[in-house]
Formats: sequence, C-alpha cells, structure tokens
Amino acid sequence: MKRLFPKSLLGQVMAMLALGLLAAQVVSATLLYRASEERREAAIVSSLAYRLIAEAGRSQEQILARAERREARQRRRARAGERERRGSPGRPPFSGRGRIPAERGPTPPSLPAGSRSADYEAALAEVLAAQGIAAADIRVAERRAGDDAFVRALVQRLPRLRASDWEEKTIAIAAIERPASGDWITVRLAVPERRRGGLATILFQTAVILAVLVALLYLVLRRITRPLAALTTRLADFSRAPGRAEVIAPSGPADTRRLIAAYNAMEARIAALLDEKDVMLGAIGHDLKTPLAALRVRIESVPDEAQRERMAGSIEDITRTLDDILALARIGHSHGAAEAVDLAALAGSVAEEFEDLGAPVELERPEGAPRIVASLRETWAKRALRNIVSNAVRYGGGARITLAREIAQGNTQGSGQAVIAVEDEGPGIAEERIEAMMQPFARGEGSRNRATGGAGLGLTLARAIAEAEGGSLTLANRGTGGLRAELRFPLG
Repeated sequence: MKRLFPKSLLGQVMAMLALGLLAAQVVSATLLYRASEERREAAIVSSLAYRLIAEAGRSQEQILARAERREARQRRRARAGERERRGSPGRPPFSGRGRIPAERGPTPPSLPAGSRSADYEAALAEVLAAQGIAAADIRVAERRAGDDAFVRALVQRLPRLRASDWEEKTIAIAAIERPASGDWITVRLAVPERRRGGLATILFQTAVILAVLVALLYLVLRRITRPLAALTTRLADFSRAPGRAEVIAPSGPADTRRLIAAYNAMEARIAALLDEKDVMLGAIGHDLKTPLAALRVRIESVPDEAQRERMAGSIEDITRTLDDILALARIGHSHGAAEAVDLAALAGSVAEEFEDLGAPVELERPEGAPRIVASLRETWAKRALRNIVSNAVRYGGGARITLAREIAQGNTQGSGQAVIAVEDEGPGIAEERIEAMMQPFARGEGSRNRATGGAGLGLTLARAIAEAEGGSLTLANRGTGGLRAELRFPLG
C-alpha cells in the first residue's frame, strides 16, 4: 500500500481528494438508494391500504353487483371480439398499468414460508388503524406472479391479458381477516420496478466533479509545489556546497513567496558567516604556521639529536593536525569545478605513493575491466582515499584496493555508483563504535590508540569529502577479519 500511495505533496493531495470524493459519493449513493427504497415501500403500502380500505368498505350487495357488471362486460367483449380483431393484447393487471381483482374467502392466501414481510405488515396495520379498519390478522408478502395460483387462473381465463414475461413479474399480496365475519380480503398489486440508470448517473456525476476539482486543484497546487520543489533542490545543493549562495526568484502564493524570501536571506547570512569563518581560519592557520616554521628552524640548534628529532616530530604532528582541521573546514566551500576522473588511475596513483614508502598496498584491477569515470574534484577525492589507505596500513599492516561499478536495477542509462573499497586484515572495529569512529577526533581502542594513531580526523575528512561530492563513506567488519571501507561516488 505504501508503494502505491504517492510521495509528493501534489500526488498525496490529489489522491486524498479522489478518495474523499469517492467515499462521499458512496455515502451519497447509499443514502439515495435507501431513500428510493423507502419511497417505493411507502408507495406499495399506500396502494395496498387503499385497495383494502376500498374493499372493506363495500357491502355484499355492492360486491355482487360489481361482479355481475364485470361478467356482463366480459361477455360483451367476448361476443364482439374487438381487441382480438385489433390485435391488442390488453393490459396485464400485474404490469403496473392494470388492476388485479380482489379476492374474498374464508381462508387466507397460501404464502410460501419465510416470504412474509414484518415491516410491510407493521406499516399496513398502522395505516389501516388510522383509517378505522379493524383487522384480526394481517399478512403481506412479495412473490413471483407465476407462482400465485389466483393470478395464473386469471391469466388462463383471460388470455388477452397474457404477456411474454408475466410469470417473472413481482407482485405484493396483502390479506386481512375481518374480525366480525372471519372472512379474508386479499388484494394483489404489481410491484413497480426499480428505476434503472441510477448507478450510471452517480458514476457520471462523480467523474465530472472529480475532473473539475482535480483540474482546479492541480493548478492551485502547482503554484505551491513548483516553488517548493525549486526551494528543495536549492537547499540540497546548498547543503552539499554551502559556500555558493544563489538567490531563488520568489514565486507562487504569498506564503510561499515569504518562505523563499526568508530562505534567501538565511542562505545569504550563512554564506557570509562561512566566508568569515574561512577568512578567520586562514588567518589562524597563517599565524600558527609562521611561528611553527620559526620553531622548526630554532630546534636545529639543540645539541641532543634524539631530543631534536622528538621536537621536530611534535611540530610536524601539530602542522598536519592544523592542515587537517583547515581542510575539513574548507570542504564544500571550494570553488573548484568538478572534472571527469578515471578512478582506476586515481587509485593507482595513491597505491604508488604508499609503495614508494614501502607500505604493502595492492590495487586489484582485472584485465579488460571497463573504465570507471566519475565527476569529482580529483585533489579532494585523492585525499579521502589516501586517508583511508593510511589507516589500513597503520592499523591493518597493509591495504587492498578494489574498484566496482554498481548500477541500479532496471537502469539502462549508465548511472549508478562507483565503489572504491579498501580492505585490511587488522583487528577491525567494534560494531557499536563504527559510526563514532567517523566523528572528529574519535579514536578506537586496542591497536587504534593514541600512541599509534593520528589526530582522529582522517576518516572524518574522508567522509566529509565523499558527502561533498554527493557520495558516502561506509565502514564494515569483514567476516574473515579486518575492516572494509567503501568510498561511493555517483556516476552519470
């Protein structure tokens, strides 16, 4: 479900609109259907009550006279044969346009078990009581016209009333028992068919409303999301390279314009502070390196050679630490442009530097392997790899460098990640300490102590460089022992 739900603001609002409208239309359709059924049921009850009241109000003489008139009329029509000559089939009394004659008798109509409707009976009893019609018993049910013996006999006696689908018609049967005589009055009524096309009308209405609302909402949301997308892109760029400030043109609604204007002011202020910091660090570096250089010259006059070498080593350590701090502060603020770099050549040059110093560093590069080229600042990338290899040599006794290309599944455009992996056979790092080891001035335990380690800025600097280039640095213990560090840079 999470994969199907859109992630963007525009997509989520549009999806919620569609779901909300669908839910509202379902509720509306349900209410309309229930109201239609209630009206239909009320019409059936009213018609049955009208027929029963009319029949209950007739005297025996009126009933006999009406029957005689009906029989006389039927005889005249049979003799004349008017309808047969005209070819008119007549109006079936169960079609909703004719009336089924009432039935009187000492017994109630035969109704199938479970066909009686308690709701109809209660409603009919209420209407009859309001009209002063007494009924000892009331029975109401719905059934097929073809299953009712009275209707079948009526159609067989009067073939002109027969229709092709009369058996499938639904009729309502209502019978009341008169308390005085004990006779039953039974009336039958053709149940009106449910109106068709209601669902199609609701679906069409939903589609029209959804189309109009989606179009209007899309135009409004685009005025909001387009400036927000530009602001998000600019914020991501500024987080990777905060030294380059750019002004975004305010657009969209007033609230979005104020947000963009506030961001522009914040970015300009941050860029100014970073520039001031760079100037300050440069001044501090210059002020510190000058006396360190002078001190390095002065210690040459120390007669004790061992003492002189220790003093020189301390000065070199301070100078390297100062260089690392200044480099860490400048990452992301360099104005140098990225260039296409062959990572195999870059790794090879770093390996040669350590080999020249006698360190066991090996670059594994299969013959015929394709070139892996990434857009980087070569000097920074080489420094990051150099720091990682230096750690592997210092703590693992050596390093093995490998290159690989990782392409996202289903991607045919050549984009993906370049992976420079550095493995050693040292003691590794405790799992709970891996993340902490990439923090500034963090040192490990065991062999990774202050006596053999540097200032604790090597991995911090390497990760900062990788992130500034849009990549990452990850550390993981190898299953066979040692540590594996992976520098990842984007391709494409």
